[in-house]
Amino acid sequence: MPASRRQRAVRRTACLLLVTAALAGCGDDGRLRGAGATPTAISPARLWPELTPASSPAFDLGEVDTEVIEGVTVPGGDIRAVDPVAVVRAEIAAHPDDYEGDAAPFRETARRMADCAGGPRTAEPGARQGEDGCPVLEPYYRDLTGDGREELTLGFRLLPEKLTAVRVYTAGRNRLTRIMAYDDALSGVELARRSVIIRSPSEVAGYEYRLQWTWDPDQRAMLLTHDEMLRTHTSARPGSSASPRPPDPASASPASPEPSVSPEPSRSSAPSVSPESRDLSSARSSQSPAVAR
Repeated sequence: MPASRRQRAVRRTACLLLVTAALAGCGDDGRLRGAGATPTAISPARLWPELTPASSPAFDLGEVDTEVIEGVTVPGGDIRAVDPVAVVRAEIAAHPDDYEGDAAPFRETARRMADCAGGPRTAEPGARQGEDGCPVLEPYYRDLTGDGREELTLGFRLLPEKLTAVRVYTAGRNRLTRIMAYDDALSGVELARRSVIIRSPSEVAGYEYRLQWTWDPDQRAMLLTHDEMLRTHTSARPGSSASPRPPDPASASPASPEPSVSPEPSRSSAPSVSPESRDLSSARSSQSPAVAR
């Protein structure tokens, strides 16, 4: 082969190698490139700036409503040694206007406590706890304060109103302290790290309320950190009467030790609010008489 032809062949081979290297990514010079048009950022618009900021809350939400349970002790500091039925009896005794007498809103609860001789009713497949017999529900135990000791999460039916009371108690200095209380019509209750999540039916088809109570070490109580209205997973259409589907059962096991959990996230890592969510704390406090304030 003549020298000139050999030189041309070498040059063609070198060019092919360069093109191959470029196609393999070696030709990226690393410069910034435009990603296309992006929406213009819009800052929050402050309404009525001339209004004087409020100095006190309009509604008492009971965020820091703790109470030592009189007449109930914690033998050896072991909260599992506390009788849940005795705890409910102590609450009834402390609030007679709610439970005693024919005009009391939860009079049937007090009357049916006589059916609790054998203790709280355990869950049975296909049965609804508290509908008949003892109104005290099966207790759950989990460390909700992060101190390495279990708290008692207790529920009992408020009858004849068909509501459910949810309470959380902690043990300390041989005494029992209530650190959270809430009454409502429930569609589900969950425990998640340091929080109690309560789901309640909404008047709006296809939506439900979700309230999250989270332990606050500064206040030594569980605070209402989220009050949201969320879309459910039902296919209910506007105007239908379908009720929200209950959520999955809580991961906690009744009356059994809890498995260890991963380190607690910061307060800012609480469940995020979906686009449909709204802060309904003030609205619900004036609309729902069932809320324990």
